[in-house]
Amino acid sequence: METLTITEIIRKISSKNIPLFSLNELGGILGVDNRQSLYKRIDRLTKAKILEKLIKGKYYFSLNNVNDFTMANFLYQPSYISMQSALSFHSIMTGFSYQITSISIKKPKTIEIDEKDFVYSKITPKLFWGWEKKEDFLIATAEKALLDYVYFASKGLANLDWEEIDLKKIDKRLLLKWAEKYNSVVLRNIKKQI
Repeated sequence: METLTITEIIRKISSKNIPLFSLNELGGILGVDNRQSLYKRIDRLTKAKILEKLIKGKYYFSLNNVNDFTMANFLYQPSYISMQSALSFHSIMTGFSYQITSISIKKPKTIEIDEKDFVYSKITPKLFWGWEKKEDFLIATAEKALLDYVYFASKGLANLDWEEIDLKKIDKRLLLKWAEKYNSVVLRNIKKQI
């Protein structure tokens, strides 16, 4: 096994142009199969502030910038940005959430990184749809983000203030069509607002 200098490692990681890595991806990039050797290299790189451990098995190449939505998708998979974060992104919600809100089919979870909360709400697999790829992250369409928000508010798991929602940019026909896939409470709330 060849020993790489920190400069060579930086060059190798930079050439991939990927700021976020799983443990296995990092081993592949560095050409290290042995876990113990890989952990030693990771330890050396985190001490040198080249890598930052985000959560178990997930790392950030700190010499690159990564947006919060990309990081949110990477931290907990499968997931997509939705509710307040997506509504703010689509300029539907006037307020801004200090949490990055996402939807997943896995158990609910909050991950704190650098004093920022990445919040994942669990939805049934039959409602896990309605996102699109923007830049390098998955995000709910405006209509789906609103439906997810109404859905979790109807369960008492989110605080929805309709005064903060600007429905002008929402495709109301699509919103009603998609609302029918949710429960009757969501459909009733949507019909009341539009």
